Amino acid sequence: MTTGDVRIAAAGLSAGYGSVPVIHDIDLEVHAGEVVALLGANGAGKTTTLLALSGELPTLAGAVLVDGRPTRAPLHRRARKGLSLVTEERSVFTELTTEDNLRAGRCDPQNALALFPELTKRLRVSGGLLSGGEQQMLTLGRALAREPRVLLADELSLGLAPLVVERLLTAVRDSATQRGTAVLLVEQHVRKVLHYADRVLLMQRGRLMLSLDAAQARARIEEIEDSYLTAATERQSA
Repeated sequence: MTTGDVRIAAAGLSAGYGSVPVIHDIDLEVHAGEVVALLGANGAGKTTTLLALSGELPTLAGAVLVDGRPTRAPLHRRARKGLSLVTEERSVFTELTTEDNLRAGRCDPQNALALFPELTKRLRVSGGLLSGGEQQMLTLGRALAREPRVLLADELSLGLAPLVVERLLTAVRDSATQRGTAVLLVEQHVRKVLHYADRVLLMQRGRLMLSLDAAQARARIEEIEDSYLTAATERQSA
């Protein structure tokens, strides 16, 4: 696959909570139009990596680069320049209607509804009364409707039915292909996400251990699951 310029990158990045690093010496880059899956067992450092790249978490060492330029800007400033972060916790205003949730996200509701027409009949329903799948469609639809240059997404599919997972991952893939969004995606449905991603990065104990294209990862999926994606492996290597 041909991809565009590097939209977001890390160079020797270390970050954590307080003065304690959780991720160490991370080097990665995501190009325009590319979907990169960041995989690893629970506790490997995936979420910390996303938070550090987004500006939500300060770095302890190294640099985050956006469009080739180092930045220490906080999340809200990076968001103004085209970065969207979708966290594991769905960011739905439970007291607002679906339509008002979309407007609060500073996006054109029609753009979100074009991605997820299932929400059209739920526009006047409060966010707290939506199903888990509808809430995630609302969250992702709101993020993608802003046509971000970079999307960082953490566990979109958590607790959702397979059909909903496919809808979410398809929307992410289409945004990369059609709009050139650079996507870094943490996902628990490993075998499924390999059909939507271009590349895979594997983390273990806070470090990037392996980079593969998606076809290579599919061919080595059993090895990957055994060596990188189980908590037992993490404990044995501690």
